[in-house]
Amino acid sequence: MRDPRPATGMRVAFTAEIYEWASRRNWFFVDVPPEPSADISDRPRMPRGFNSARVTATVGGTTWSTSIFPSGDTYALPLKRAVLEAEQIGEGDVIEVRLTVHDG
Repeated sequence: MRDPRPATGMRVAFTAEIYEWASRRNWFFVDVPPEPSADISDRPRMPRGFNSARVTATVGGTTWSTSIFPSGDTYALPLKRAVLEAEQIGEGDVIEVRLTVHDG
């Protein structure tokens, strides 16, 4: 799942607990902490659906392209089932995440 595009843009690293979205079973997320979320929100970028921001995300040895979505004062990063399975992680696990936030 490695993205062939070069990883340019703002870089953020954090740890967070995986949770299941209450409105939809089997959709799992982690929240970007408030301070980096505020920094991401302040960055100029092209408007995208749901006010999302394009990112390249890395958890363990798995890297993929996705978007993060505003959720109150933070952004939420969706975790694909393939990532959960590849990294053998799930709800309640605390994981390390690296994001590159793209400007375009």
